[in-house]
Amino acid sequence: MATMKIADSRIKPTFELEAAELQLGMAPVAGVDEAGRGPWAGPVVAAAVILDPARIPDNIDDSKAMDEDGRAFLYNRIMKVADVGVGIAELDRIDRDNILGATLWAMGEAVAALKSKPRLVLIDGNKAPRISIETRTIVKGDAKCLSIAAASIIAKVTRDRIMIALAREYPGYGFERHKGYGTPEHQAAIARLGVCALHRRSFKPVQLALGLL
Repeated sequence: MATMKIADSRIKPTFELEAAELQLGMAPVAGVDEAGRGPWAGPVVAAAVILDPARIPDNIDDSKAMDEDGRAFLYNRIMKVADVGVGIAELDRIDRDNILGATLWAMGEAVAALKSKPRLVLIDGNKAPRISIETRTIVKGDAKCLSIAAASIIAKVTRDRIMIALAREYPGYGFERHKGYGTPEHQAAIARLGVCALHRRSFKPVQLALGLL
């Protein structure tokens, strides 16, 4: 019996929501997403993207659905044709404000870094930063909304590059591979080398490693 290859049936993000808002006079519309809420080490990075409806790069998708090369290619394309802002919350803010507070702060910084002030900001998830612009949260927005998907790519590539650079300063932990996530390799490195300055002291696995729990 012949095996039929089934194409990827996952729904891809579209520009439909943004297009509807633009028709209602809400231009420009920005999409916002973050990368790095879950890792045990490193900053959390947020990105805001305003796509030009006339120059949207092909094949934008949720960054989690793409490989590293695909993300890097689209990162370059998006940076060339879109208005992009980035916000980075460092370790001290994460440990002081908790990861959600730091993430929302980084999102606000990303929006503030845009060249144009948006009329509407579409945010991945169910929590919005406190900003003086109308916001709308969209759960799994990076899989539904093209502007948020573009922001997910910018945030992910930016953070990955930060972690690769930091791996040179903190060798032996494998940050260039796991990017600070709680992988077995990372766990073994902490057991072997101890906690370093990149680790989030407010995260339970790090507190366990430090003997604080």
